[in-house]
Amino acid sequence: MKLEDGRKRAAISQISPQIEEGRFAIKRIMGDEVSVSADIFTDGHSLVSANLLFRANDQAKWQETPMNNVGNDRWTGQFKVEKLGVYFYTIQAWVDYFRTWQQELEKKFKAGIHVPSEIEMGLKMIKEALSKKRNAELKRFLTAIENAKHEEERVRLAIDERLTLLMRDCYPNKHWISEMERTLSVIVDPPKARFSAWYEIFPRSFNPTPGKHGTFKDCLALIPEIAQMGFDVLYFPPIHPIGYSKRKGKKNSPEAQKHDPGSPWAIGSHEGGHKAIHPELGTMEDFEKLIKVAREQGIDIAMDIAFQCSLDHPYLKEHPDWFRWRPDGSIQYAENPPKKYEDIVPFCFETEDWENLWKELRSIFLFWIKKGVRIFRVDNPHTKPFPLWEWIIRTIKQEYPEVIFLAEAFTRPKVMYWLAKIGFSQSYTYFTWRHTKRELTDYVKEIALSDIAEYFRPNFWTNTPDILTEQLQRGSRPLFLTRLILAATLSSNYGMYGPAFELIEQDAIPGTEEYLHSEKYQLRHWNKADNKSLAPMIANLNAIRRKHPCLQCTSNLKFYDIDNDQILYYGKFSSNPRDALLILVNLDPINSQSCLIKVPLAELGLPSKGSYKVHELLSDRYFIWEGEMQSITLDSQAPACLFSIQSKIRREIDFEYFL
Repeated sequence: MKLEDGRKRAAISQISPQIEEGRFAIKRIMGDEVSVSADIFTDGHSLVSANLLFRANDQAKWQETPMNNVGNDRWTGQFKVEKLGVYFYTIQAWVDYFRTWQQELEKKFKAGIHVPSEIEMGLKMIKEALSKKRNAELKRFLTAIENAKHEEERVRLAIDERLTLLMRDCYPNKHWISEMERTLSVIVDPPKARFSAWYEIFPRSFNPTPGKHGTFKDCLALIPEIAQMGFDVLYFPPIHPIGYSKRKGKKNSPEAQKHDPGSPWAIGSHEGGHKAIHPELGTMEDFEKLIKVAREQGIDIAMDIAFQCSLDHPYLKEHPDWFRWRPDGSIQYAENPPKKYEDIVPFCFETEDWENLWKELRSIFLFWIKKGVRIFRVDNPHTKPFPLWEWIIRTIKQEYPEVIFLAEAFTRPKVMYWLAKIGFSQSYTYFTWRHTKRELTDYVKEIALSDIAEYFRPNFWTNTPDILTEQLQRGSRPLFLTRLILAATLSSNYGMYGPAFELIEQDAIPGTEEYLHSEKYQLRHWNKADNKSLAPMIANLNAIRRKHPCLQCTSNLKFYDIDNDQILYYGKFSSNPRDALLILVNLDPINSQSCLIKVPLAELGLPSKGSYKVHELLSDRYFIWEGEMQSITLDSQAPACLFSIQSKIRREIDFEYFL
């Protein structure tokens, strides 16, 4: 057994952040500062020093920054990630002989012991440092110590903090360095990975003429409206040719009528597969133009990737071994009992030809990336092999680090978290089914206020084409407003199945969460000019989100206790104490609710006494509050308040202005 060098005496332990002992990367966005901490110590009474080392993936040389002891042998350091892609970081620690010498010198001198030999030991280290690296200031320290007439003056100069810093730079005494066993990594994503607002539509439903198939050209007219509402991601379900065999009809009927368009998730026909566009939507040129026009208004077109096929997909003829076949020669269609998807067949990932299957599936992403798509919503990734996704995402982001992957996986929590660990940028969540104060508080604490937040970025959806919750079916306009505000303020990423939520669509198939007139199986015509539209409220809320950085992060949240279980009270904070919001949401869609709240004035940087100005952002009203305790009533028709605590009031201000 080979012995480790026993002279490496510094221990490095409890490194944070790291995931699965460094197997997976933590996640940040460009411009973030990464704070790293660890327990660092050594035997005996010697002092240690430590550096945090970091570099981008395309940099060969490590950059170093000192770590600081914050007490109880806990050390911290920071570095900034300034480009997209992958960064690496590690820690080096060592016994710092010069600082240890300074400490011992000071102790002995204060104890009344003469220290001429000890001073000579330090001078030797300074001279050695100067022999390796010239430094005029360090040279002046050496001369001053040597020429000092009194021992007290020599000691004072020898333990000077400036000398400590100089010696750290010029002579760090990195003898027998201890290093972390594994280098850790950070995936650096674009800002939309952390902060985004998604609006989902079926392009085929946006022809101005009811009953006529919509096109990408029709969607061009919709872009300004989506931008005005404040959404920056416009998500389309699959845009590929739709199969004819076993095509589903309205309300998921197994018998399609002549003009039924079929489900977009039944991908593929004689017109093409995953790299083709449904002819009735338009041409590839139309799609690329739509991407360009949308991006000019700050909107990314997000594309659905569903790794499944219709019975008419070209893959079935070209690669029959990529699918499962029954003993009677029929193909195995998709099932999730009691649901049957006779129009869809899954891939067989245990095929002997799995490598070519993987390469082909990866090429689908690359094909659309080259057409301009940078955001993908991936359908049911939990039903495909984890190694497939880890390989696809890793290799694609090496070349296109700006690409964002959203995992649509409503499954067991640990599976959802694993998908995030292996690379998905954002994740669907259980928010849709969390309604009570306890449910919401516990869930948000789990995913946003724990170590899970290092890799799991939640995207809170109010609804989807598959999910019209019982609560929304029974609720009214106030409930829709409540769910909107919760989604948009609890999480920095949120989305909605747009027209259905905006226009308060509530008709469901009895006993299910399925929309009665599901757009998955039929064309719809949405009257977005309807006066019940939530568009003005949505636009106002999205404008508030863009203006306040505290709403552009999820893990900067704090819940506060109040005496009413029907009101959720929480704060969102940023590095600027003036950019903080106190949010109250009435969870009762029928009745007004009241409570007494405590305003965290100290956290907001305000004195505990005196008056201060408050701006309620949703109604754009101003108030003057005094003291910590405030009585709040939330009307069911206006179920939430977003309070910006702005400043202490000076006496000369006209109070009537705020009333």
